[in-house]
Amino acid sequence: MPTIMFQGKVIDCKPNQSIRDALLEAETTPHNGEARWFNCKGLGSCGTCAIFVVGKVSKLTRRESVRLRMPPHHISSGRRLACQTIPLEDVSIIKSAGFWGQHFEPQGET
Repeated sequence: MPTIMFQGKVIDCKPNQSIRDALLEAETTPHNGEARWFNCKGLGSCGTCAIFVVGKVSKLTRRESVRLRMPPHHISSGRRLACQTIPLEDVSIIKSAGFWGQHFEPQGET
């Protein structure tokens, strides 16, 4: 079972569980501010759960690829959507500031 290191916490992730779902199950969130309540609930359309991931994860989904090509994101940023990304091994994630996690400065430590 992969683990997720996020903001100093080690969170267990079930097989084939998205990073978003694992974080929510552990009573934390990949969203900043109001995005905690105003998001697409894991459908891959809003982009508010954008994160940086260190470690092996699933390939980009079609939805994720489309959303990361729209502002404020850019596909070359290296961000992933927590709702569409499944860890394949232990990973560390970093959440940047901003409603969509679009600012370069990370929120907290990995």
